[in-house]
Amino acid sequence: MNLYLKVHRDQKGRIVAACDIGLIGKILQDNKAYMDLDKHRDFFMGEEVDEKRLEEELDEFASVNLVGEHSVGVALRIKLVGKKDVMYINSIPYIQIYRI
Repeated sequence: MNLYLKVHRDQKGRIVAACDIGLIGKILQDNKAYMDLDKHRDFFMGEEVDEKRLEEELDEFASVNLVGEHSVGVALRIKLVGKKDVMYINSIPYIQIYRI
């Protein structure tokens, strides 16, 4: 188990949120971006799962928020996104995907 997975539901559909376990509680910041993984821990902290389970959850969604090498790596491996789509804060990868 190397990441947290939480699936939210709203009127637009499923929101899949995943974050590498070691990043929860940290604040990521550089001169271009800021992400508070302590303040927003409840958004990501659901079940502790492996990468295979995240891959299964990425079959259907309205939006996706992934933070960390393991989480983002799943999206890259299944070609949900390309390397050029990945953003970084102090070398920590993250992506946000919205289906409209």
